[in-house]
Amino acid sequence: MFPTLGDLFEYLFHARFSFPIQTFGFFVALSFLLAYIVFTSEFKRYEANGKIHAFKRIVIIGKPASVLDLAINFLLGFAFGFKGLGAVFNYKSFAADPRGYILSTHGNLIFGLLVGIGFALWVYLDRKSYQLAKPKVVEETRHPYQLMGLIVFSVGFFGFIGAKLFDTVEHISQFRYDPIGVLFSANGFAYYGGLIFGALTYLYIGYRHGMKQVHLADIGSPGMMLAYGIGRVGCHLAGDGDWGIINEHAKPQWLSWLPNWMWSFKYPHNAINAGIPIPGCNGNYCNQLVKGVYPTSFYELVLCIGMFGLMWAFRKKIKIPGLMFCIYLILNGGERFLIEHIRINFNYSFLGITFTQAELIGGLMLFGGIVGLIIIAYKRFRPARQSA
Repeated sequence: MFPTLGDLFEYLFHARFSFPIQTFGFFVALSFLLAYIVFTSEFKRYEANGKIHAFKRIVIIGKPASVLDLAINFLLGFAFGFKGLGAVFNYKSFAADPRGYILSTHGNLIFGLLVGIGFALWVYLDRKSYQLAKPKVVEETRHPYQLMGLIVFSVGFFGFIGAKLFDTVEHISQFRYDPIGVLFSANGFAYYGGLIFGALTYLYIGYRHGMKQVHLADIGSPGMMLAYGIGRVGCHLAGDGDWGIINEHAKPQWLSWLPNWMWSFKYPHNAINAGIPIPGCNGNYCNQLVKGVYPTSFYELVLCIGMFGLMWAFRKKIKIPGLMFCIYLILNGGERFLIEHIRINFNYSFLGITFTQAELIGGLMLFGGIVGLIIIAYKRFRPARQSA
């Protein structure tokens, strides 16, 4: 496995390059970038089709930087200086555990203050250069796709919180024992927590700007599917613990053409150091699982990227509002509901029924998608029956 991009670079090019950026984090960032492109494309297409519209925004030009502007820029600069430059001057600690370092309280306070003051001074002088004796109020036209910067930042922020909270619920006993350690751990993020919090944030922003929820849901469906698939690429390459149960079954004859690791895999050099030491290995990531498991993250990345391809190919043929979203719910919810049967996860029990958090949410998504299709079909064919 390749916990860092440096490990992946060495595997691909047989040359050691010290680049301690986490592979999983890189692919999460890549998933946001690709989702940004897909969302933007769909926003433009839906606006061209007249389903969503540009909106007016009141802007005050020529005013000086506010206290809030200065505070936000100071905090952004402080975070960059405290963590970014702090990592440069404490490189060994950062390289040993980049994600742990970023989520810890370690950093360089002096650089944080200097860069924060620099950012605040920069925005102050920039606004000063455009300041008018009497600020003017103007009305400008904005297009929906121009909201993507705000959407990506907001979805990432609240999605992070949701992913952490949902993971905390799954490990509530550990949270009771060590709440600070669980909340600020570098590990432990639940995908569906991030999806739900992020989706609600996205829908709220769109609603505030006059867009119908059904169109927003349709616009976001292909991008959410792609982002999930790309995120799973990072999970698999890093070996972050999102794998399946032990698979001791012999590979079926009809799958003999598959590489063995696609059937059962021990995830050597995994990012969380799970399992037992690898003989002769020296370094930070020298463990592998005792027995092979189902590489479920690989299965999901293939399924979700493939399903995104189908959704993207047929998106222009889907004209009924809500249909694309129902398809997304069925495909994503269905695959996750099924894959949970061979994944390692915390189990809940209710009325004698055992299930995982993701299995429950995936099942509800599948059920919601089917109900949505029934409602769409009923509304579509009811007028025809009434006219007959």
